[in-house]
Amino acid sequence: MSQVKSFVAAAIALAMAVFILAMPAHADTIDFAHPAFAQVGGKTSIPVGASEFCKTHRAECGPNSHPVTAIELTSKRWQHLVEINNLINAAIVPMTDQDYYKVTEFWAYPDGYGDCEDFVLAKRQALIADGWNPSTLLITVVRQPNGEGHAVLMVRTDRGDLVLDNQDGRVLLWNETPYQFLKRQSQANAGQWVDIIDARATIVASN
Repeated sequence: MSQVKSFVAAAIALAMAVFILAMPAHADTIDFAHPAFAQVGGKTSIPVGASEFCKTHRAECGPNSHPVTAIELTSKRWQHLVEINNLINAAIVPMTDQDYYKVTEFWAYPDGYGDCEDFVLAKRQALIADGWNPSTLLITVVRQPNGEGHAVLMVRTDRGDLVLDNQDGRVLLWNETPYQFLKRQSQANAGQWVDIIDARATIVASN
């Protein structure tokens, strides 16, 4: 039986690898010559869903032991970032918490279905397993042009703050997205949140 399980796991891994290699890298969407970094303000309230998530995942919501300002974005890391973003976007079926869990807000690691926060949690987990420093992988709350809330993963790199989004397959600099950025996790402590000072907010709202 163990041999069968090992074979199945290997087959799944091979299928995932083939899938990843076939995905476009979207490298032409990033202007690395003009990196953009989101300015943050003071400490702010933690989203309700995040607070509840931290109660059952305490080890993932404490101080970061070795925080860094930004991670060096090598070509290898860029490729891994794109691959993981593409893979998770394709692997999870979008579904609201109300439809799936019968509650308004529930943050969880997805089991095939999930909403925006669940996509973010899965991407963050996969990148940490890939060797990325947790302090550079920040769950971020934004407002969409239609006024609705949304969550994305902000990745702090020396080339700028990049955004991984389940609604757009491209990896973009934060200021190239259509969102108004509101707040994100603190780099020093994953269980604390800070405001984002988005000088583009007026422009985004007018559009």
